Amino acid sequence: MSGARLTIDFAGEIFEVSPERTFTVGRTGDLELDDNGYLHRHFLEFAHRDGLWWMHNVGSRLPATITGGSGLMRSTVAPGAGVPIVFSPSVVTFSAGATTYELELTTNTDIFESTPHVVDPGRGKTTIAPTTFTVSQLQAIVALAEPMLKYSGSGAWQIPTSADAAKRLGWTQTKFNRKLDNVCDKLARAGVRGLRGSESDLAVNRRMVLVEYAVATLLITADDLHLLALGEDTPDRIVR
Repeated sequence: MSGARLTIDFAGEIFEVSPERTFTVGRTGDLELDDNGYLHRHFLEFAHRDGLWWMHNVGSRLPATITGGSGLMRSTVAPGAGVPIVFSPSVVTFSAGATTYELELTTNTDIFESTPHVVDPGRGKTTIAPTTFTVSQLQAIVALAEPMLKYSGSGAWQIPTSADAAKRLGWTQTKFNRKLDNVCDKLARAGVRGLRGSESDLAVNRRMVLVEYAVATLLITADDLHLLALGEDTPDRIVR
């Protein structure tokens, strides 16, 4: 038990937690974040039980996201729920009002190791799925997914608007919307749900669905962030 320590890093402030105690995070507690009225007084609790460290959401309204395995594993912890911390390091993110917080967790009791699976391109030829994307189509996806690709634990609340994504690429919004329509239509025809709907749903929901799908299926990764720097004169060839 004495070696099962948890280290919590908040903006460079380090907390060492022993397994004999429960560590609380919120407006008040062992880690006092700030006087944010949107944040619960007691929001997260960390405790050691059954040989594992656990994170419990003891708030009543806000969710938290824990990401481990180099960003490949992600879990949303709703109020009243708890999850074991099985990867080290792990990143916990949550938002209260306009402020987003991030905690990095390190423990020597992690029990899983995440290894990216290398896909054999010769397999799965009969699976119905989009097989080609152009440079500009991938640029549109990456511009929306940039926060999630750069920062482990980032959530849907950080996905930029279409206007901001267009500005990031130096495009007009008309061009960005056209590329976004092309990508969503292609994925929808391949069976990805949630990319078509009513006028009121499309503006926000399809961006979230697209980004979560693209990141979860490794359609794009952090290695694709360089696409954001490509200029208008880049040939718009099929690359994936």
